[in-house]
Amino acid sequence: MFTLAEVASLNDIQPTYRILKPWWDVFMDYLAVVMLMVAIFAGTMQLTKDQVVCLPVLQSTVNSKAQPGMSGKADFTTVETTTDSLGRKTNLDFQQYVFINQMCYHLALPWYSKYFPYLVLIHTIILIVSSNFWFKYPKTCSKIEHFVSILGKCFESPWTTKALSETACEDSEENKQRLTGAQSLPKYVSTSSDEGSPSANTPMITKSGFKFSADKPMIEVPSVTILDKKDGEQAKALFEKVRKFRAHVEDSDLIYKLYVGQTVIKTVKFIFILCYTANFVNTISFEHICNPKVEHLIGYTQFECTHNMAYMLKKLLISYISLICVYGFICLYTLFWLFRIPLKEYSFEKVREESSFSDIPDVKNDFAFLLHMVDQYDQLYSKRFGVFLSEVSENKLREISLNHEWTFEKLRQHVSRNAQDKQELHLFMLSGVPDAVFDLTDLDVLKLELIPEAKIPAKISQMTNLQELHLCHCPAKVEQTAFSFLRDHLRCLHVKFTDVAEIPAWVYLLKNLRELYLIGNLNSENNKMIGLESLRELRHLKILYVKSNLTKIPPNITDVAPHLTKLVILNDGTKLVVLNSLKKMTNVAELELQNCELERIPHAIFSLSNLQELDLKSNSIRTIEEIISFQHLKRLTCLKLWHNKIVNIPSSITHIKNLESLYLSNNKLESLPAAVFSLQKLRCLDVSYNSIALIPAEIGLLQNLQHFHITGNKVDTLPKQLFKCVKLRTLSLGQNCITSIPDKVSQLLQLTHLELKGNCLEYLPATLGQCQLLRKSGLVVEDHLFDTLPSKVKEVLNQDTSIPFANGI
Repeated sequence: MFTLAEVASLNDIQPTYRILKPWWDVFMDYLAVVMLMVAIFAGTMQLTKDQVVCLPVLQSTVNSKAQPGMSGKADFTTVETTTDSLGRKTNLDFQQYVFINQMCYHLALPWYSKYFPYLVLIHTIILIVSSNFWFKYPKTCSKIEHFVSILGKCFESPWTTKALSETACEDSEENKQRLTGAQSLPKYVSTSSDEGSPSANTPMITKSGFKFSADKPMIEVPSVTILDKKDGEQAKALFEKVRKFRAHVEDSDLIYKLYVGQTVIKTVKFIFILCYTANFVNTISFEHICNPKVEHLIGYTQFECTHNMAYMLKKLLISYISLICVYGFICLYTLFWLFRIPLKEYSFEKVREESSFSDIPDVKNDFAFLLHMVDQYDQLYSKRFGVFLSEVSENKLREISLNHEWTFEKLRQHVSRNAQDKQELHLFMLSGVPDAVFDLTDLDVLKLELIPEAKIPAKISQMTNLQELHLCHCPAKVEQTAFSFLRDHLRCLHVKFTDVAEIPAWVYLLKNLRELYLIGNLNSENNKMIGLESLRELRHLKILYVKSNLTKIPPNITDVAPHLTKLVILNDGTKLVVLNSLKKMTNVAELELQNCELERIPHAIFSLSNLQELDLKSNSIRTIEEIISFQHLKRLTCLKLWHNKIVNIPSSITHIKNLESLYLSNNKLESLPAAVFSLQKLRCLDVSYNSIALIPAEIGLLQNLQHFHITGNKVDTLPKQLFKCVKLRTLSLGQNCITSIPDKVSQLLQLTHLELKGNCLEYLPATLGQCQLLRKSGLVVEDHLFDTLPSKVKEVLNQDTSIPFANGI
């Protein structure tokens, strides 16, 4: 026989699981324990006291029963022979009584009287197993164990307490701010505290706890106390665990189905027990008639027996039926609860109303069912758990940890001077923008890279020197006051993105913006999404830089065409086909169309009467016969046709009379026509990396030439006329076949850079020492050639550059 402790262990669930046991499960567990006690008590009594006592029914008594008028009761004092008046002998000894009692126990006693305790025990064990199967089944218990572990940590986490206590202050302040500023804010300013799910068209979003009206900032709510570093790290880990657990559990409803299944089994079991038990209640009686058919052994055919446990068993059975009825009604209530509401959906609506975490998502399937079960234990658990489902809450934690790590002193150490001698701060791959950044009031350039949750608060208005902002894969959100400041002060904005949706919508509303740089995917399919039609708001935009894969210049860009003075389009090799929009850009002074697979110079360019600089680098241009039309571009001074496939230069180039810079490097030129040297205003000529074998003597006509680059060609001799260009400051002759440098190089008194490396020179002329501004740092030659110079020349070339420059100027 089982002991009570051994059987009760079947119902022993870990104490941590108690939060998943609603009141009915707890009540049924107690009922199961009581039923176990009934079974064990009845079984113990049977083992110790259960027996029957039988006496034979005498034949004369049987005959008298058959005669009319005789008493129906058996006379147990009647025996076959009478010895005296005190009684009758039955002629049965003790061993025969024991034998008969045992036989009649099995023959005459109903089976239910004998096995009732064992049936109760078996039924109870089945009910206990059914109640706790979902805690034991491998595919569910792992999820339950994980859920309970996370739930306990979320409940006890210091971050939960701090976040919920903070929202109590914020919520009341938010309501006031909504009433104050909701009506007056522009349509592009978000007044929602739901930071986790802004709409696609919402350019700005207000930081929770720092709300501002359209006219003036509201009172700032005190921030959360800085968490201990260990607590902060644990909270971060909890956010990640909750996110992974949700993804793991939400895709199935096995726990829910298993719980419903075991409840249905318990209900069916209850009906079954009740039906068959009710029929056997009356079979348990005190008196029984036994016909053992052993007359040849004892001489009697019938015995009348008494069951001494009948009364007690009947009372225990009635008690058991009562317990089963209560158990069954609870099962029916459980089924009603299971199907009354959709338990595979769980809404945090109340939590969202009570806190500022309005972005807590609704959950489904097993995740939702587990939370419904927890609510039956204590709704505070789900409320505190919801904090770790909120992106707003996670962002606040990141902000606190970020601000604790990135102090003002640490940020100051990362400030550097850029090439323009401006103070620059570059933040890379942080969880957000530290608040201390906005205390760097003397900062000129701010670069934010790979910071997906960047928010720009009103404190940016302190940075009065800030005029340039870089957003690299950083769809920053700004507050109302911050936007007003950026709109009035920001002059240059760089936006680098992967998808066009990353471009913040508020970018197109910066009315005082002068320069806009867009770097990312803007193919024809996404052009409709770019929002470039909103560029019409950028009334002061002068420079537009687009590095992308355009197939045409978006027609909407013409909205700002009258304002633009510089347009740069850098394609990734995608062919730019439609260029008609260029005709409307009458004020464009600088135009760059690089890597656009252009095969000819676009005709639309010839309408740009104010064009001063044209750059068609890295295209597929083979011929430039259209250059004759450049005569209409009276202001064109710089023409860059480098990195193309141009074979020759047409004589019509002479019509560009004001040309000062001509870049034809990395083409397929074999000669320089005389027409090039008729450009009297030419100051820079770059024909590097072609196949030119001869420098024409006409080069001496370029009296204003200051920079001449012919590196990487096939030149073997230098014409004396070259040295008539006395204004030359840069002369690049490297990687040619030059064998000697004429002594007339000394006429180039303004020469500061001379490249000779990669030729066939054997020595350098000593007259180099007469080039007053040339120094060794500007002389690019092999070391052994430099050693061929006289020592006095070397000394001159090794002198400090500051003194000669001063004298030269």
